[in-house]
Amino acid sequence: AGYLRGVRELTARRNVLFMADEIQSGLGRTGRTFACEHEGVVPDVYILGKALGGGVVPVSAVVADRSVLGVFRPGEHGSTFGGNPLACAVALEVIALLRTGEYQERAAELGEHLHAELGLLVGGGAVQAVRGRGLWAGVDIVPSRGTGREISERLMERGVLVKDTHGSTIRLAPPLVISKEDLDWGLEQLRAVLAGGS
Repeated sequence: AGYLRGVRELTARRNVLFMADEIQSGLGRTGRTFACEHEGVVPDVYILGKALGGGVVPVSAVVADRSVLGVFRPGEHGSTFGGNPLACAVALEVIALLRTGEYQERAAELGEHLHAELGLLVGGGAVQAVRGRGLWAGVDIVPSRGTGREISERLMERGVLVKDTHGSTIRLAPPLVISKEDLDWGLEQLRAVLAGGS
């Protein structure tokens, strides 16, 4: 009841609560700390995960100021894994690493290279479209070349892990610490698979 009262009070003052799902796109992935920065907006709530654990532990967070999160009172909300000391320590280190802006800058620079190279594949008979930002890309495969799953499995055989999604799309999300040489090697494997190599 207290939580609902607080939400009603908050929404009465603001009209709409803007929550940004930055679970995949946040914490440097797109070349900015948060993807919504590209659009010049500041949400009321950030929902974070994935990168927050540094690839080591599963951890997520809901981040907002006191006017939003203050609607929760002790005992009104709980979490099975909330407050895990190791996960919290890792998350704090990830946040500290991002303070310098080095990883965001790196994702932006390597992301430009990634998208330029992927753009060259569009219209060549294997790739319909490419979209994304920074070190994050969706590549729409021409259906006659295979499903996203089939392309993902062929890439896995060559040592490159990608995720298939929505049938004919593969998602590329190389680590923010990847070298340009390793990124180029991965792109070479993608070109080989799309050309019909196994």
